[in-house]
Amino acid sequence: QVQLVESGGGSVQAGGSLRLSCAGSQIMFRFYCMGWFRQAPGKQREEVARIRIDGSSTYEDSVKGRFTISKDNAKNTLYLQMNTLKPEDTAMYYCAAGPSACLSGFNYWGQGTQVTVSS
Repeated sequence: QVQLVESGGGSVQAGGSLRLSCAGSQIMFRFYCMGWFRQAPGKQREEVARIRIDGSSTYEDSVKGRFTISKDNAKNTLYLQMNTLKPEDTAMYYCAAGPSACLSGFNYWGQGTQVTVSS
């Protein structure tokens, strides 16, 4: 079955950087819309960024200019480079895969990786 496994989370001070990775098995990222989501305690899950099969991407307003989503289709790996991290970026981060049109929801989800940013 499809598996998405995130890694790269951790604890960092404000202003620092982290790079999250999401490795997929039994799925070919080149044919899927891929996204990163996050959920902080007591808050709803929110979409952080998504990347389409043509490589174009969109970002949630609060991360624009700080986060970059990318993928390596050959390695079947999705990335999220996070720079200038802020305490409000603290959350569990999830990767997800969905239909290639990138217009609807996501079908496959990873287990998440925790990001904690201290002030």
